[in-house]
Amino acid sequence: MPQLITEEFYQSIIHFEESEECQDYYYKVMNTETGKTDKNGRKETIRDRILRVYSMLFCDDMGAVAGQAAGFDEVEATADRLYIGSLGFDPQHWYRMQHHFPVIDEDNYDRFAALVIADLSAGPLREAAIHGGDMLLVGAPDPLHMSREERKRQQVRTVGFGNGGALI
Repeated sequence: MPQLITEEFYQSIIHFEESEECQDYYYKVMNTETGKTDKNGRKETIRDRILRVYSMLFCDDMGAVAGQAAGFDEVEATADRLYIGSLGFDPQHWYRMQHHFPVIDEDNYDRFAALVIADLSAGPLREAAIHGGDMLLVGAPDPLHMSREERKRQQVRTVGFGNGGALI
């Protein structure tokens, strides 16, 4: 299977609202079958794989079952926990706000998850992490409603790239 989580895929998500071509490309990639089937015989798609990776990286403290895809509730609940940069918690660097996802709902939760995974795999966040030291941090639940003292005390963890390989 060719590498589908590319810079072009990342750009199609960034420009999704502006371009029908971007929307078409996004759906083409997301609906591409990976060649694997689940135990029920259903063919896995890139969408399924992205939601499983998102769950593994960001939903483990929510009781996510290993190998299970993140659903709307999990993506929506974790979206405000992702922070770009280094420790310091400048509110301008919350990932969701920086990428103009004011609402995460059942129509776009998979697009938000795809944006995060594509950014980590082939977007500017990957380059920033490798060359600039910026990273994606996972903060405590609901950091936008925390006090300054709560944000300072929260536990964070970084999301790494393993041996420099792609996440998907």
